[in-house]
Amino acid sequence: MKSMHFHKFLWMFIASMFLFFSCGNSEDITPIPIPDTIPIDTVSTVDTTSLKKVSPFPFGAALNVYLLKNNTKYRSTVIKEFNSVTPENAMKMKNISLGRGLYNWTDADYIVDFAQQNGMRIHGHALVWYKSTPDWVTNFVGTKEDWKQILHEYIVAVVGKYKGKISSWDVLNEAINDDGTSRDCVWLQNIGIEYIDLCFQYAREADPDVLLFYNEYGTEYSSAKRTAVNKLVNDLIGRSIPIDGIGLQMHTSIARSNSDIQNAITVAAQTGLKIHVAEFDIKVNPDKLQDITYNATLAAAQKEKYKVAAKALFDLPTTQRYGFTFWGVCDTNSWIPAEYGCPDWPLPFDSDYNRKDAYYGILEGLK
Repeated sequence: MKSMHFHKFLWMFIASMFLFFSCGNSEDITPIPIPDTIPIDTVSTVDTTSLKKVSPFPFGAALNVYLLKNNTKYRSTVIKEFNSVTPENAMKMKNISLGRGLYNWTDADYIVDFAQQNGMRIHGHALVWYKSTPDWVTNFVGTKEDWKQILHEYIVAVVGKYKGKISSWDVLNEAINDDGTSRDCVWLQNIGIEYIDLCFQYAREADPDVLLFYNEYGTEYSSAKRTAVNKLVNDLIGRSIPIDGIGLQMHTSIARSNSDIQNAITVAAQTGLKIHVAEFDIKVNPDKLQDITYNATLAAAQKEKYKVAAKALFDLPTTQRYGFTFWGVCDTNSWIPAEYGCPDWPLPFDSDYNRKDAYYGILEGLK
């Protein structure tokens, strides 16, 4: 009410000054109308900026179903900021596959429905990952052909169910060790290295239009892994095994050099495939200190890394910029503090979902 009275007074003052300084016949002067109310949009300070509005490629986050259902700030931040989502755990094999031919679709369906209702792209994660193998698979006994069959049944069932709804899949996750060698897993043990080809072939069989990604961590710090990933991908391409993109997890820290972050993205792009910065976060406490607090120095260092990564993706050819995804939404729902047993603040939103300096680093990287 005070604001309205002030604006009304201001209009009266302007009108009186106009009359006072005008020359000529006062009868030719048109009175200035004094509004009874001030239009809302003239005093609004609502922030309409969001990552999905300013970015030329999709921005997203890995979603936790419980938080999506029960935390209003979490849900509203996701809706405002993002146009791409990745299920954090809901589509991993251990969570979906209850037994051979038995599936739990509840959480996965919830995320798909949420994304579709809000016009968001869905990136499926992850069909095959050595750390998410159900007990029934680990304990399975059969021939090589039997193992191929259960792999086929699972991939075709999951990809087929969401055909036309999910735009892309992490078909295979973390199949390479830091030294560049093949990672041991039940599929490698029972099928052989051919299992990698089969994962992509089965996914393409189930959905001819979905984009297929190989997803990996550590390419920003391991040159051996960076080389091995490109070798694997180029080999698949050379043998006409279907693959469309590379997912770079990039769980990294303020201690990582800018050039390491840039190289992870630019070297992967040399394959000509689409590049997805797929699980991004930046630790500010790489030394795992227990008495550390988040301060301006850490915030500035984190902002710089976010800017570098965003710019590296932005600088790729348009057709290769698949998107940029955070592994979580705000600091309190990051996996890092629990995983490393120390305080940390890795994401671009603070514990109350306010934008941190890191968020503005992204915006700067998109210029």
